Amino acid sequence: MAIQKNTETEPRRPLTRERVLRAAIDVADRDGIEALSMRKLGQELGVDAMAMYRHVRSKDDLLDGVVELIVGAFERPPADGDWTATLRHYAMAARRVMLQHPWARRVLEERGTSGPASLAHIEAVLSTILGAGFSMEVAHHALHVLDSRIFGFNQALFEDAGPPLPPEAEAAMIRALAGFPAITELAKAASHEGVLGRCDDDVEFAFGLDLILDGLDRLRQPIVLSAAPRSA
Repeated sequence: MAIQKNTETEPRRPLTRERVLRAAIDVADRDGIEALSMRKLGQELGVDAMAMYRHVRSKDDLLDGVVELIVGAFERPPADGDWTATLRHYAMAARRVMLQHPWARRVLEERGTSGPASLAHIEAVLSTILGAGFSMEVAHHALHVLDSRIFGFNQALFEDAGPPLPPEAEAAMIRALAGFPAITELAKAASHEGVLGRCDDDVEFAFGLDLILDGLDRLRQPIVLSAAPRSA
């Protein structure tokens, strides 16, 4: 008996702006941001590239939308907590999102932050700092410092990604560093799993973040002027 073919086709998911943007993020995560093009995106979605121009006006509009989705994914803590705990939670949550999309930092740097999600991010940080009693001048500087920590933190000098060195290669590296005792001590102390942790890991990121928050907190402390000595 012949098997009858099912002539009913599965309905195609409608193409929307969000679906296009999320597919663009998938392509960039998998193949790198350099591989992202309207043609490649059309292949990913199974549509002609021209069909996407109903939802994204251009490659620039596509990248702006991608930035908005990524920044919009930052988890925002309740605004009624301690300001340092709020900012710390927010920065660490944002970092987790950025680590999922390592290419996004460059796009943010090139495209800037002017969409609704990006403005909401700036508003959340600014309102937290201002609500803690800081001046607008300090809040402005603090916003830039915190964003540099979230979006621009990297480890260029001592990049240690990749598999561990063979013993002989590690010994040769230590010999090469013989004239640099502080660096040698660091190389021996740091490990991928030890207390110091890897460079650019959450521990190191949080350490720097806490230094920033502690420094901001000191700016809030009242300045006590010593009394002038009484004249005889």
